[in-house]
Amino acid sequence: MDWHSRSGDEVCEELETTSAGLAPEEAAERLADVGPNEITGGHGRSALRIFLAQFSSALIWVLLVAAILSFAIGHVVDAVLIGIILLLNGIFGFVQEYRAEQSLEALREMAAPDVRVRRDGREERIEATDLVPGDVVLVSQGDVVPADARLLEAHNLEVDEAALTGESVPVGKGADPVDAETPLAERGSMLYKGTNVTRGRAVAVVVETGMETEMGEIATALIGAEDPQTPLQRDLDRLARRLGIGVVGLSALIVPLLVLRGRGLVQAGLTAVSLAVAAIPEGLPAVVTLTLALGVRKMAGENALVRTLPAVEALGAVDVVCTDKTGTLTEGEMRVRAAWVLDEEFEVGAPSADEAADATDSDAAMREERLERLLEIGALCNDATTDDGDPTERALVAAAAAQGLDVDSRRSERPRRDEVPFTSERRRMATIHDDVVYVKGAPTEILGRSTRVLGPDGPVEMDEETKARIEAQIDAFAEQALRVLGFAYKGRDDDGGPESNLVFVGLQGLIDPPREEVRSAIADTHRAGIDVKMITGDNALTARAIASQVGIESDVLTGQEVEALDDDTLRERVEEVDVFARAEPTHKVRILDALQSNGHAVAMTGDGVNDAPALKNADVGIAMGIRGTDVAKQASDIVLLDDNYATIRNAIRRGRTIFDNLWKFVAYLLSANAAEVAVVFIGSLFGYLVLPAVQLLWINLLTDGLPALALGTDPTGDVMERQPRERVVGIIDADMRGFIAGAGLTATVLLLGLLFYTLDGAPSVTPYAMTMVFTGFVGFEFVKLYVVRWARGTPVLTNRWLAGAVATSLALQLAVLYTPLNDYFGTVPLSLADWGLLGIVFVLGAPLLVLVGWLTRRHDIEHHMTSESASTPDSESDPEPDSTESS
Repeated sequence: MDWHSRSGDEVCEELETTSAGLAPEEAAERLADVGPNEITGGHGRSALRIFLAQFSSALIWVLLVAAILSFAIGHVVDAVLIGIILLLNGIFGFVQEYRAEQSLEALREMAAPDVRVRRDGREERIEATDLVPGDVVLVSQGDVVPADARLLEAHNLEVDEAALTGESVPVGKGADPVDAETPLAERGSMLYKGTNVTRGRAVAVVVETGMETEMGEIATALIGAEDPQTPLQRDLDRLARRLGIGVVGLSALIVPLLVLRGRGLVQAGLTAVSLAVAAIPEGLPAVVTLTLALGVRKMAGENALVRTLPAVEALGAVDVVCTDKTGTLTEGEMRVRAAWVLDEEFEVGAPSADEAADATDSDAAMREERLERLLEIGALCNDATTDDGDPTERALVAAAAAQGLDVDSRRSERPRRDEVPFTSERRRMATIHDDVVYVKGAPTEILGRSTRVLGPDGPVEMDEETKARIEAQIDAFAEQALRVLGFAYKGRDDDGGPESNLVFVGLQGLIDPPREEVRSAIADTHRAGIDVKMITGDNALTARAIASQVGIESDVLTGQEVEALDDDTLRERVEEVDVFARAEPTHKVRILDALQSNGHAVAMTGDGVNDAPALKNADVGIAMGIRGTDVAKQASDIVLLDDNYATIRNAIRRGRTIFDNLWKFVAYLLSANAAEVAVVFIGSLFGYLVLPAVQLLWINLLTDGLPALALGTDPTGDVMERQPRERVVGIIDADMRGFIAGAGLTATVLLLGLLFYTLDGAPSVTPYAMTMVFTGFVGFEFVKLYVVRWARGTPVLTNRWLAGAVATSLALQLAVLYTPLNDYFGTVPLSLADWGLLGIVFVLGAPLLVLVGWLTRRHDIEHHMTSESASTPDSESDPEPDSTESS
């Protein structure tokens, strides 16, 4: 309902209440009817259900089969290790999901614990949950608004609505109705649940409570939001299902086939078990988790706290970043950018007032005196200090100090004797001192009350030509997206009231300036093929100016314009527009939906309650750690500890690096499993049990263990020079499938050749032949380890941890060959001649592996070049000024 457009009397009549409030009995009846004033989250999942859900993945079930099979063949240690890995993965996933479930709880905790109300004309305090529509509430500075309410009275009232609307500064409020079409951020006659009163006091009538409030609508959207699977999650689940089907199919095929060929049922069963163990990548989830966790640890040191591990991998596919403005692209602190006295503009901070005192040019000295008067008015007609108070007033104090004024001394010299406080209706403030009255406020208000202007030679009469020059300067500052304030003074004993017959001194233009490092960070992001879209609650002029300063050149689409577009048109517009102003919660979600419908992988930043649904639905939700609400943080995947866009750039770079390392590991591991399955299966067709399960498990342990973990520390080239991965393409892409096929085929052919050469016509596999193939497998995997790194663009000799891991694994393999452990593994010691034969196999295989790696690398480079040439650059056009918005 359009409460904001109705008068206070009409609202009270509609709600059947008065300014004296409801009777207690009536309030109790309404509470029973509408329910408590709280945010409800429906029936959340229990901790047990969340924990059990961690074991629903198909890959987890395949690994359980691996543990059972390992136990069945007597390898209890392997079974226990797999079980421990599964348990640790389950606990880690449980912790992540359980924390995410607290989003709605954080919404509930934001409600005020109690509130002042009028009941039957008497003021009393009640719990905020007992509020009902029709209750009359009283709020003042420091209060949290307990429900959506229509203002009846407002005295010097300002409210910080950044958590709801994204507006960067507190907004003035009043009791007068506004137009029905007024957007949420500009409804000055309304208070909204969860926002904060920063100045003044008010009386308001409650119009909506609980889930019917604006915050409640956000909570409803948050309940329905689902966490989308990342490409890695989808790939691993799909791989697990295929492996499970393949293991069952191969086992069902090989047992009768071997029995028909005259092999005993026990040997056929052992071969089936070996095939199953060869097919199952036991270390895949553990190493993926550990690699991601290692990346998370590094990202935390770079001010990006990762809450969900798959988000690290998802960063590599992001091709659009939707970012807030205030505090992320900007510093989050108002500053005076420029000051103006009649026909003279100054950059605040240079030159100083002391330098002006030494000036020989009388005109220059006078200009400095006028600037000093302007800054003194700003500092004394002011309730803030440099550390506390309204952001705009703090900026005025800081500007005076930067120019060399001792603000504390000036305030002591000219103590305030009285004041006329600022109100949103009057839009000005006056302070009365012993000999002078200082006034500041909206520039048109100050100009309209001024009869003189401070010129180079002192006050002169204000004529129409001078007034026009001042108005032109106000417009010029507004075009630069500056928030403009006017300043004036008069003698305390001059004619008229304290705010009439003023001497107009000048203007100060304020802005929340962009962070210095953001422009280069956005340039890096663009170079990486990622589009950056700024979504802000500020007006179009401010949004366009800040966007241009940080390197985002685009037309501006306002929230009202977004609302007027149908879904198909919006999908077209989001491809063309990179700046969205006056955006409300529903607009932000619609923009996200439109981008995702167009096939984009979207990272969304946010800090307010209003951002929670968008953060949860985004491919990667990024919350602000300093300014962010608990709701936003709990709904996000990543929390920026410094609220800085440059950290997003760094996180994307880290995410791409981690993805590269995961790609290398998965390609390395699956190509090994493919070769193991092929060798065991083809060998079984000839009646040979090539490698028993214990040796296959050992191969997997050596290759999945230290070497695979060391890949997680691999350095990578400048991944920000590449285009993003396609959203629909997961980690097991065409390049990886080609590498797995090529490397797997090479290993299969060479090792089967080695098998038949060393068998020398024997009717069954001898321990010697088995040992040669077993050791050949291990050595071949370490050769391939360096090839897969080179195929992904990693310099070969740049990872000392990897060299140590390979050396350790080779030592373990030698222990299996030359110590009593060989009795357990069924191996025999090898001679120097045997090692020479293995060397020949490696020499033959290495060029073939390098060829496979070269083909993979060439295809990857061609793909990125094609993606880059197909990408559309940002528009360089200079957009037309928006004449409908003002600063």
